[in-house]
Amino acid sequence: MDKRLKWGLVAFIACGLVGWGIYSQMPRLNAELEQAEEAGRAGDKKSNVLNVNGVKIRTDVLSDEIIVTGKLLPDEEVDLSFETSGQVVEINFQEGTHVKKGQLLAKVNDRQLQAELKRLEAQLKLANDRVYRQGTLLQHDAVSQEAYEQVRTELATLKADIDIVKAQIELTELRAPFDGVIGLRQISVGTYASPTTVVSKLTRIIPLKVEFSVPERYVNEVNPGTSLSFTIDGVLQDFPAKVYAKESAIDPEMHVLTVRALYDNPNGRLTPGRYASVKLTKQEIKDAIAIPAEAIVPEMGKDKVFLYKSGKAQPVEIVSGLRTEDRVQVLRGLQVGDTLVTSGTLQLRTGLPIVLDRVD
Repeated sequence: MDKRLKWGLVAFIACGLVGWGIYSQMPRLNAELEQAEEAGRAGDKKSNVLNVNGVKIRTDVLSDEIIVTGKLLPDEEVDLSFETSGQVVEINFQEGTHVKKGQLLAKVNDRQLQAELKRLEAQLKLANDRVYRQGTLLQHDAVSQEAYEQVRTELATLKADIDIVKAQIELTELRAPFDGVIGLRQISVGTYASPTTVVSKLTRIIPLKVEFSVPERYVNEVNPGTSLSFTIDGVLQDFPAKVYAKESAIDPEMHVLTVRALYDNPNGRLTPGRYASVKLTKQEIKDAIAIPAEAIVPEMGKDKVFLYKSGKAQPVEIVSGLRTEDRVQVLRGLQVGDTLVTSGTLQLRTGLPIVLDRVD
C-alpha cells in the first residue's frame, strides 16, 4: 500500500473516533448547560433580594438629655496660715489625714505672752481684794463713792488686759476651721512664719460640688432642686447629684450659665479636681414608641419608614415627636409588634423582597 494512502487512512480513523467521543458526551454536556442557565437565573433572582436588619417595635422610656462637661470641686478649701508672726515650735498634724474642726495643727512661740499673762493674773487677786475692802468701807461711809469706783475700774482694766493677752496667745495657735483632709505641709519646726506663710491646705471633700455650664437656651430648665447624674473616667458608674445654686447672670461672651450641684460623696470616694460628664434629663416620656434615627427616610417634607411584611418592604408614613441624639419618638404610624427595617433604607422600595439577617 502507498505510504501516503496509509497515513491518510490512519488520520481518517482518528477523526472518526474523536467525533464519536464528542457525540457520545452530548447528553451530559446539554444537561450541564441547562443547570448553569438555571443557576444563573436563580442568581439573578437572588440578587434582587436585599438582606437587612430589623427591630421589633416596643414601648420604652424616652429621655431628652443634655450632656455637658463639668468638674468636681471641694465643698470648702482654704490655705492655712497663722494670724501672727513667730517661730514655729509645734506641728501637730500628719499630712494627708482627716482633721476635726478646732484641732490644734501648729503653734508659734508664745513664751513672752505666757509670761505677761502670768503677771496680770497675779495682780488679779489683789485687785479683787481691793474692790471688796473698798466696798465694805463704802457701806460704812468710810470711803467716797469715787474711791470705790476707781478700784472697780482698775479691776475691769486688769481683766481686759488679761483677755487681750489670751487673744494674742490664741493667734499663735493654728486650728482647723472645719472638718476636712489636710494636705502637704509647707513649713518645718523652727521656720519663722508670718500671716503670708502658707502652712498647708485644708479641704472638705464630703460633700463635693459639681460645677458645669449649660447653654443659655436651657437656663430655665435647670433650677435648684433639679436632679442630675455624672460619670468620670475609669469608673463605670453613674453618680447622683442635685443642683443647689446657679450663677446670677449668663456669660455674655460664652452664652452659658454656670451651675453647681452637690454630690454626697460617701466615704470620700471621689476627689476634687476631676473632670465629669454631666447628664441632665430635660424630659422623660414613659411607654414611648422610639425608633433609631437612621431608620427614618425623609421624603417631600415628610418622614417614612419601612416595615417588614411577609418578606417584603412596606413603606409607612410616620409623625415624629421628641428627638434625642440617636432616637426619635413616633406619635403615629407604628404599632407595638411591627418589625421595623433599620438598615439599607436608601435601597428599599415598595414591595422589594427582603431577608432579615438580625432582629433586635
